[in-house]
Amino acid sequence: MQVIWAERALVGDTWRSHVRLTLRDGRIDSLAADSPREGTITNLLVPAPANCHSHAFQRAMAGLTEKRGPEADSFWTWRALMYRFLDALTPEQVEAIAAFVQMEMLEAGFGASVEFHYLHHQPGGAPYARLAEMAERVCAAAETSGIGLTLLPVHYQYGGLDRRALGPGQVRFGNDLDRFARLHEEAGASLAALPADAVLGLAPHSLRAVAAADLPALEALAQGSPIHMHLAEQAAEVAEVEAALGARPVAWALDNLPLDRRWCLVHCTQMQAHETCALAATGAVAGLCPLTEANLGDGIFDGVRWLGAGGALAIGSDSNIRISLAGELRQLDTSQRLRDHSRAALATLDRSAGRRLMQDAAAGGAQAAGRGSGRIEVGAWGDLLALDTDHPDLAGLGGDTALDSFVFAGGNDLIADVWSAGRHLVTRGRHTRRDEITRAYRPAVAPLRDAL
Repeated sequence: MQVIWAERALVGDTWRSHVRLTLRDGRIDSLAADSPREGTITNLLVPAPANCHSHAFQRAMAGLTEKRGPEADSFWTWRALMYRFLDALTPEQVEAIAAFVQMEMLEAGFGASVEFHYLHHQPGGAPYARLAEMAERVCAAAETSGIGLTLLPVHYQYGGLDRRALGPGQVRFGNDLDRFARLHEEAGASLAALPADAVLGLAPHSLRAVAAADLPALEALAQGSPIHMHLAEQAAEVAEVEAALGARPVAWALDNLPLDRRWCLVHCTQMQAHETCALAATGAVAGLCPLTEANLGDGIFDGVRWLGAGGALAIGSDSNIRISLAGELRQLDTSQRLRDHSRAALATLDRSAGRRLMQDAAAGGAQAAGRGSGRIEVGAWGDLLALDTDHPDLAGLGGDTALDSFVFAGGNDLIADVWSAGRHLVTRGRHTRRDEITRAYRPAVAPLRDAL
């Protein structure tokens, strides 16, 4: 059993003082306010959100794709570079990169990671001797970093809605439905070595990469676990889906998929107003990655309308160009301000912008991860984030104002402690195995620097 004491903690929807909580088998076992100091002492304690969307291997590309090509650059030119990069990756490199990414997530304040895992096979597309070799490597990384993992093996079969064959780079992702079912089963077996909070879901990559007729079989394979899918990220994608299926991606999904709380639709930056409201009403989570969406020029998610319609949202780091919980939340809110010429765009009358963003990201992240966390309450997984109110940027602040300062004026340096399912993995802002994980990461990425 662990004991944590917080000067202030966001318990449910209320700030409480002098909160003592106990953790047993990774879950919050008891809670009491106005308690004497004991155990691990923290200043300000809040739920740690799950990172809802990550392609871990792309972390090794960060900063390497910012040069201008001879033609106009776009998401699609970036994607071609990414495919070239991933053709150089080995399983050993993927494991080292994933552990480093997960460590950075924890140090940024995330309590769990949802890995949208589509890099399955060898260069050239031949499967590894163990079909789920790459999934095993992601699980091994989570064993090293300690992060709570939701693993989403990705089904990716076609190069477009015309069902063309996968091109160079993409062939490492490809499976038919039968082989994907075997890969999914083997990936689940790999999770068995991890703690009890590990979750297996699945992900049809997108409407472009999966036959619409196969989506019911994938839903059945999920057996009630989380289902994630890229949706309406790029204007060209919208046009391709509309030409092939006769409807825009969100409209088609609303008419043809059993969307509910199991689903997380990622990006959704190309939605019309009525689509935004209708999708919000399904209970599905919008999986947002504002730093990547900005870097790739995806567009601006309509967060004001989405939240106004009661939609759930979660935050991810996608390409992992910069892993920052505060940075993602800040980008989400400030993009609304720039578009609408407003301030405090996502605040409400009873919750400041930082408070609302943190709470909604925690609740939506738990939903997207299929994880019983997201709130400080008895029975929830102990995914917890403690801010350092002795830091100059937080000195003298508490409650909503401290969260506002974290989101809009601070960053990773304001993180003191992080727990994932009760595992105390970050202390004084530093992962307990940082040196070891970094030593493995450096030689793993060194030969990749010239891949682009």
